[in-house]
Amino acid sequence: MIITDRMSARMEEPFVVFLIGMRINRPWKLHKWLPVFADMPPMIAELERQPELGFLGGHTWFGRTTLMLQYWRSFETLNAYARRSDMKHLPAWTRFRKRVGNSGDVGIWHETYRVAEGQYETIYHNMPPFGLGKVGTLVPSVARYETAAQRMNGEVAKNP
Repeated sequence: MIITDRMSARMEEPFVVFLIGMRINRPWKLHKWLPVFADMPPMIAELERQPELGFLGGHTWFGRTTLMLQYWRSFETLNAYARRSDMKHLPAWTRFRKRVGNSGDVGIWHETYRVAEGQYETIYHNMPPFGLGKVGTLVPSVARYETAAQRMNGEVAKNP
């Protein structure tokens, strides 16, 4: 559903933005990178089935370097999931270290950002619910959400 109004996302609590992906360094070594690639969908399915784990949602882009944008309730919930041996992540990480190790055939990466209230701003126009707007609450970009400065800092717009 395309929302034609200008919208902004709001979150009621601090949250975490987690970027994770892989880079295929040696494409001909399918036997090295394909298992790494195949490990992510079961993890996401597991997280979506169990919202109490703290995963709020995300989006994925594919290419030689794959990127998944994820939103989490907190760093603590993300880290707890990553360390649980009864969940999909830790066994996948162990397999990666064993199969790929330091060979350079396929790379994996992640970046983690804690985001506090007032430390983010968003705008969506002619878009379906996306990004933070998909996991948070969409509100019209009017009044205190009219400008980027207002959305970021709660500032009141001044007429030039």
